[in-house]
Amino acid sequence: MSCVAPAMMRAVVLDGPGSADALVVRRLPIPDPAPGWVLIRVRAFGLNRSELHTRLGLAEGVTFPRVPGIEATGEVVACPGGEFAAGQRVMTMMGGMGRTFDGGYAEYTCVPAGQVTAFRSDLPWELLGAVPEMLQTAYGSLTTGLDAQPGQTLFVRGGTSSVGMAAAVLAKRQGLTVISTTRSPAKADRLREIGVDHVLVDDGAVAPRLREILPAGADLALELVGAPTLSDTLRTLKVHGVACFTGMLSNSWIVENFYPNAYLPSGVRLTSYSGGSADLPAEVLRDYLAAAELDRRLIPLDRVFALDQIAEAHEYMEQNRATGKLVVVP
Repeated sequence: MSCVAPAMMRAVVLDGPGSADALVVRRLPIPDPAPGWVLIRVRAFGLNRSELHTRLGLAEGVTFPRVPGIEATGEVVACPGGEFAAGQRVMTMMGGMGRTFDGGYAEYTCVPAGQVTAFRSDLPWELLGAVPEMLQTAYGSLTTGLDAQPGQTLFVRGGTSSVGMAAAVLAKRQGLTVISTTRSPAKADRLREIGVDHVLVDDGAVAPRLREILPAGADLALELVGAPTLSDTLRTLKVHGVACFTGMLSNSWIVENFYPNAYLPSGVRLTSYSGGSADLPAEVLRDYLAAAELDRRLIPLDRVFALDQIAEAHEYMEQNRATGKLVVVP
């Protein structure tokens, strides 16, 4: 099935690595989906550090010129293979979006059907646009990465990031005690609003202060800042505690001169998480959206931008000014 779409669309194009001003809005032909692909009218898309890495030239496997964007939320326009009906609300993420083929920074995007998830929700598009990658990463980190269980204690390094806030929301709903960090004391109350039990202002060495709260250490730790803070994060954990390396807010992900016996505290375990659309079960998305319809604070949205404000939005992200998710509504 299909519905009528115009011939041209507005899209953000990146001709090569550069500053935020390298992101330019242009008119492009709307993609024509082949069988097995889905054309989506993008109603909102979230910003991610992955796209910042692409813009800065740090991402691997990217070809230019490219429409960036590893996620999008909107409505099906055309689906030649019949996997989705025209007009159906869907989310899509990852799978090469914005890297090997054009992504979500546009009024329309065309993606493989296998990385599309249908949903039902009456939430505003700007809230729905915040969800796909944020929820997938937070959920995958807590499950695949950490195997979090009710009653455990979770330390979140990078707590005011969108993934950090979503992880805290999910963990609290599961019955964990959550300790999160922020580099800005002004953001502490926002973390408490979403249920974080203890907030630590991050000066680079928070392990001693965490152990004032939990003398034996935390059960679990979610590392979202990256390599510069990982060593200290590992020292927040109890023996047999697990740290999951997921995020790179610092744009640094390589541990130099890694010598395990010196770097890893005795008995502490280090793992990682990196997933895609298949790692977010449809029922998890459904339950999260249903809960958010009752309490919209469960979706940590910081600010909404228009497509023409994409350079401003990237600068805002690069300066780490957000408390939660940044969303663009084309």
